[in-house]
Amino acid sequence: MKPEQLYAALKKSQEAKGIYFNKDNDLVMELLESLLLNKERYGYMACPCRLACSNREQDKDIICPCEYREADLEEFGACFCGLYISKGLHNNEIVSEYVPERRPPEKIF
Repeated sequence: MKPEQLYAALKKSQEAKGIYFNKDNDLVMELLESLLLNKERYGYMACPCRLACSNREQDKDIICPCEYREADLEEFGACFCGLYISKGLHNNEIVSEYVPERRPPEKIF
């Protein structure tokens, strides 16, 4: 699969939930390419902005979309890696903010 194919597959399903891709298309394509690379490496699409350990069970919280995405979108308008943004940010109703890491330190390898 190519990043453009993944983009097309995810765009429709995510927008139906009010979740959008970042407006920076270069960033989005780079992140999607990294997700596909991680899928080749590990067998699952681990967040490219976090360190995966090759153990699906230990990494399940960072498999995209990660379990932190919803809270990040609600509080900051974007997820940690910036792939996804909220409807408010998409519609320029809110301003982009720094998104801190929510993953607990004990899960970071």
